[in-house]
Amino acid sequence: MSIMASPEVLSRMEQRAIQAEQMIELLTKQISQLQTAVVDAQKDQLRRENQNLRQEVDSLKRRLVDLEKSQGIKQYYDFTSKTTPSSDAIVEVQPAANTSAPSPAAADKPQQEKPQKEKKEKKKAEGEKKGGGGKKQEEEAAVDVSRLDFRVGRIVTAKKHPDADSLYVEEVDIAEGKYRTVVSGLVRFIPEAEMQNRMVVLLCNLKPAKMRGVLSEAMVMCASTPEKVEILAPPEGSQPGDLVEFEGYTRNPDAVLNPKKKIFETCAPDLKTDQNKVAVFKGVPFTVPGKGVVVAQTLANVQVK
Repeated sequence: MSIMASPEVLSRMEQRAIQAEQMIELLTKQISQLQTAVVDAQKDQLRRENQNLRQEVDSLKRRLVDLEKSQGIKQYYDFTSKTTPSSDAIVEVQPAANTSAPSPAAADKPQQEKPQKEKKEKKKAEGEKKGGGGKKQEEEAAVDVSRLDFRVGRIVTAKKHPDADSLYVEEVDIAEGKYRTVVSGLVRFIPEAEMQNRMVVLLCNLKPAKMRGVLSEAMVMCASTPEKVEILAPPEGSQPGDLVEFEGYTRNPDAVLNPKKKIFETCAPDLKTDQNKVAVFKGVPFTVPGKGVVVAQTLANVQVK
């Protein structure tokens, strides 16, 4: 026996079918919107992470530049284009007076070289008139510890660098009538309390250089290993401004070390502590005349820098 559905039942079934289709369409739209929102959120997160990485890279670049500058290394970074020229592309160009562009014709070359040769000979003659000539100008003092200006100083105050967690900014008295500002990467090794009112040995004729925006005017000398760093201690009775000397090396420091000459870099491998923890250059002690030698607290046979 078959049962026929009434028109009313059929109408209700059609309405339910329409409602189901509408519900499916709505759910499909919501799923699509959720997927879009998830993708957008992931894009935003990646953008933030990328920005953070760029800032970190820029920070590391600046820190590297500051460290290299503190060691007297000349910089060739181009932060405008965010590139660093290769060493092959770095050329020191010396200014030439009254030079003219070379002519493409080979026949004109001798005519251009003749005035330049005459000028060189004239300059050479003028130099000889002044006494000493070119040979004297070319003579350089020996590259050794005599050209480094080591002096005793007292750290008056030390505080952490506002823009670098690993650096201290110190005000140091070396009896010049005003304090020198010194930036040192000692936060990881020396507690801030131990930096205050402390006697130190400073290298005073490095070329001043900015370290994370603060101009550093000297370097605190330390006995150093990768794991441990100790500030060198002047002998008892030392006063700010006392000179540090080396027997056999007549003290004759440059006013300011020329980074291109790499004088400190040449001497640095021979700056060490000996087996008795005395700071030495090629075995000759750092000495404050009449007061004694400079020492490390515990580190023997390590580099001084």
